[in-house]
Amino acid sequence: MARLFEYQSKKLLKNMGIRVPKGELAFTPEDVRQIAFRIGGPVVLKIQVWLTGRADLGGIRFAEGVGEAEAAAREMFGMKVGNFIVDKILVEEKLKIKTECFVGLVIDDARKAPLLVFSSIGGTGIEEIASEHPDKTFQIPIDILTGLRDFEVRNLLRRAGFSGKLLVQLSDVLARLYRVARRYDARSAEINPLVITKNDLVLAADCHVAIDDYAVFRHPELDIEVAREFDRPPSRLEKIAYQVEESDHRGTFYFLQMAEEIPPEGKYIGFHGAGGGGSMMSMDAVLDKGFKLANYCDTSGNPSASKVYRAAKIILSQPNLKGYFASGSGVASQEQYHSARGMVKAFHEENLEIPAVIRLGGNFEEKAIEILGTYLKDIPATVEGYGRDDSPEFCSQRLEELTEKSKSVHALRPVDSPDLPEDLYFFETLTGRIFIDHQKCPDCRTKGCVEACSAGILKIEEGKSVLSVPLVEAKTGKCTECLACEIYCKFHEQDAILIYLPIPGLKDYRERLAKDEGK
Repeated sequence: MARLFEYQSKKLLKNMGIRVPKGELAFTPEDVRQIAFRIGGPVVLKIQVWLTGRADLGGIRFAEGVGEAEAAAREMFGMKVGNFIVDKILVEEKLKIKTECFVGLVIDDARKAPLLVFSSIGGTGIEEIASEHPDKTFQIPIDILTGLRDFEVRNLLRRAGFSGKLLVQLSDVLARLYRVARRYDARSAEINPLVITKNDLVLAADCHVAIDDYAVFRHPELDIEVAREFDRPPSRLEKIAYQVEESDHRGTFYFLQMAEEIPPEGKYIGFHGAGGGGSMMSMDAVLDKGFKLANYCDTSGNPSASKVYRAAKIILSQPNLKGYFASGSGVASQEQYHSARGMVKAFHEENLEIPAVIRLGGNFEEKAIEILGTYLKDIPATVEGYGRDDSPEFCSQRLEELTEKSKSVHALRPVDSPDLPEDLYFFETLTGRIFIDHQKCPDCRTKGCVEACSAGILKIEEGKSVLSVPLVEAKTGKCTECLACEIYCKFHEQDAILIYLPIPGLKDYRERLAKDEGK
């Protein structure tokens, strides 16, 4: 799920006609002072983080006037709360509260339907409320075809003890909250507390909405940078990785950076999994050997070779790694030679020096292991390939032995853009470009690039390798970016083919990292 901050969630509520306290977002203590002045009365300051229990963490403060608000803000900005450094504070009017309630909408996976939960007690988590006050907690499943019907809401609120004008107001809020969740494809939408003020107005004093990962693309207006459930702001490298996933639908690429600063003397490795369960087992195996994970990465669900290549390049954008470990499911249905080719291209570009153990269990694992052994012999690193019959424990043991023998530490290399003649033959693919140096083609004895191309989009014309399908077909997916033509030509023939697969932001990221390390 992609979480929204409180101020973002309240904006959605307000746009849907649900009352929220008067307030604004502040980025400096001076902003807080000006907002408090505009509000013109007691205010509440709330840090904007993806954490519950902010009051206990010092993240919610009350102030009676402008000066007090600014003073509190100076103490709050820059606070480290969990994995957040506070850089945003929501300043709102202080409400005169008579009653606090809870209302939430979640997707009930068991029922396969949205579930509306309401409690006449609010202010704490719904699990705690339901446990301590089951008689105050009510819920109704919602038929997605009919939606939340008015009589269902009114009946729920009557059971909770409400009537008259309050029942009408609360019923309206619950109905509108459902429309917010439906419009924005929310996995959850929670107002806690939903307050009734002393003059009987109903307002959302706090609100949190989480959007379904797979629906984020439909809502660019929400400005969600990474559709992942983080407990902190995404790192720069995570943002770069997410752009790869967002722009390439083939398979899954999940990247989570677990250590942004890696000491040279540490025992950190780059971790590259394939499939959730197998990846978890593999993580346990390397952790048992005393390794630390710089990242968690998963490429599964039949990813293209180009996607695995980009994943490897992003993993290797973390300096001071001691090794590279790839291992996932032993029975993966994906063709493992795609992953092997992606790693071959990435490891050669990085001139990999740290040892790598690659366990590629699944379809065509023998061919994948052969590709690794054949084409990674000439780089400085030792790279070993294994299959389903080699356990994660055995593979992690091999990585331990190789790293102890190697003593190498991964150093960042700059990301080079291809410096190619302007008149070089090329065509665009789904996520990159393929360049072919036709001046070298006449010296090719085998024309093996055509045979290596499983998609059959290359042909020989006048002794040169050219595209055999319309340009638009190659660009829209006919070229599967399997990397086979480049690898064959590079290692068996004239090194005349280059597949350029850009990773937006990575060049600048590495340059900045190198600059920061040099300070």
